[in-house]
Amino acid sequence: QVQLVESGGDMVQPGGSLRLSCVVSGFTVGAHVMNWVRQAPGKGLEWVAAINPGSDRTWYTESVQGRFIMSRDDAKNMLYLQMNDLKPEDTALYSCARGPPAAARYEYRGQGTQVTVSS
Repeated sequence: QVQLVESGGDMVQPGGSLRLSCVVSGFTVGAHVMNWVRQAPGKGLEWVAAINPGSDRTWYTESVQGRFIMSRDDAKNMLYLQMNDLKPEDTALYSCARGPPAAARYEYRGQGTQVTVSS
């Protein structure tokens, strides 16, 4: 059974940092393109970052470039998203997902963890 479970969301002040985690069961994360996506209240799903299998090359949406870092731990079958210099516009429900970057639809996606950036 495939499961993706995110954790690490919290409420932080602008400029703060958070590290999100995603534990995956049912398939090997290192064998697939994996993503972090987010959905802000009242808005559509937004692709945030992706990591390529094998090469570990990462891609980011422009608004988080230089602030967020996506990584993967193959031994633990987990994904991470280190988020630095958080801004109020980063407030959203963050999920990990399997599929092509910025896809219209993902093969699998977790339920998400809430990140709120507010003073």
